[in-house]
Amino acid sequence: MEHVRADLVSRARAGDEDAFRALTEPHRRELHVHCYRMLGSFQDAEDALQETLLDAWRGLNGYDGRASIRTWLYRIATNRCLSVLRAASRRPAKAWDIPGVEPPEPTRLGEVAWLEPYPDALLEGAINVPLGPEARYEQTESISLAFITALQLLPPRQVAVLVLRDVLGFRASETAELLDTSVDSVKSALKRARAGLQRQEAATTDSSVEEAVVAKFVDAWESADVDALVALLTDDVFMSMPPLPFEYQGRDVVANFCALLFGAGRRFDLVPTRANGQPAFGAYLRTPSGTRRGTGLYVVTLAGDRIRALTRFENTVLPFFGLPRSLPAR
Repeated sequence: MEHVRADLVSRARAGDEDAFRALTEPHRRELHVHCYRMLGSFQDAEDALQETLLDAWRGLNGYDGRASIRTWLYRIATNRCLSVLRAASRRPAKAWDIPGVEPPEPTRLGEVAWLEPYPDALLEGAINVPLGPEARYEQTESISLAFITALQLLPPRQVAVLVLRDVLGFRASETAELLDTSVDSVKSALKRARAGLQRQEAATTDSSVEEAVVAKFVDAWESADVDALVALLTDDVFMSMPPLPFEYQGRDVVANFCALLFGAGRRFDLVPTRANGQPAFGAYLRTPSGTRRGTGLYVVTLAGDRIRALTRFENTVLPFFGLPRSLPAR
């Protein structure tokens, strides 16, 4: 195996793009998820991955073979993401843009306006990779919206250390080498990251229960039945709408928001998909012409047989999931 890798490296250094793809393609999906974990944005992860591969192509002469190609690529990707995190130009929050609906007073304003969902269709082969001995998170938990959001509230270096150590399981010495720092610095950053991370206990829902809850949610949402929707919510249900900063906590507050939405005459059809290991739906607004216009994507977080969180994203994310911007009249 080593002689095969050495041959590919040699050919890639000589300008063979096929050899370079053979070296990097097996790691492409997991690197994309790694960039997404660190950045919280599907689009930013796409950009970071492309820059990572470009940096790797340009810097292949600097690869000394001591680490695996995979580890070397993680080093490049992590440092590329750190550069993005340290930049001041993350996407800002947007103003309220739902026509005909006056927003109720939010419980609070969210800080992670750039958050985007990740399609489950792209997770295959990306989160079932071999993990190091230090991993502390289930891979499904480490791609959940709650976890990704919590990561975004940590300082950049702490994000990198926690993902490398607790999610991917790199040893402290390996992480220190990846980040060009000391083992003591890694241990200190990890301790602070663990203390600062608002870890939410992952809820597991039986697939048959999930199917039943999701069916009830679709029926309630499409028929604008607020009472039926409220019956599905936990007492502390949480609703957010990045890049809109408005966040709502609690069953009554979320119910009031939905009542205002439906009370404005907005009616939707939902198209199922999955995001971040969770049920998700493209939302299509029914219009007088009969055409149904894509307005966004909802990700539903379950806790047993109840809905614990609803996250609404704008319609720019629909193409990530292969969903159209509009549906024809029925």
